[in-house]
Amino acid sequence: MQLFARLFPVILVLWLVGCGEESAGPESATSSAVQAEEIDWDRLIPVEWQPETLLEDFDLDALDEMDDDDPRATELMDKLMALWADAPVVEELDGLVIRLPGFVVPLELDERRMTEFLLVPYYGACIHVPPPPANQTIHVVAPEGREYVGELFDTVWVTGTLRVIRTSSDLAEAGYRIDVTEIEPYDGEVEPL
Repeated sequence: MQLFARLFPVILVLWLVGCGEESAGPESATSSAVQAEEIDWDRLIPVEWQPETLLEDFDLDALDEMDDDDPRATELMDKLMALWADAPVVEELDGLVIRLPGFVVPLELDERRMTEFLLVPYYGACIHVPPPPANQTIHVVAPEGREYVGELFDTVWVTGTLRVIRTSSDLAEAGYRIDVTEIEPYDGEVEPL
């Protein structure tokens, strides 16, 4: 009986440790799942990139005096669009699982069921006004069979893995891509720019 009394605590500890490892298996898989980091649009802009200083080289007041078909206006707009298309991205964000709100801009404007769309930070971007800089435009790719059903300028939360991959479309240059895990409606106030 003394042998049993001495061995019982050892057996009990081994049994509990063994049970703990078994139960830790599924829990550890769940707890190791990466949580999405909620970010804002400013996080996508490198700190050293200051677009307002880039615009100092342009006479924007002169635009008011020009017609849309004025060759000087066209030249100025082309230069500005080139700056926006080449806007630098934050390389360190590649692979980060994020959650970000924004406005939906379908790549095919007559589509309601979208496997891909652009996510932009403000209403009207890419359609009514010039597109945002590439570092403020995200190409969203939904997994097969999980299309987003919605409309132009729906406000949504997009969750997924952010990639630093440039893509080009007729609407805009995108400096990032999100491989989607979830798209959900944005329920809240949209802050004006």
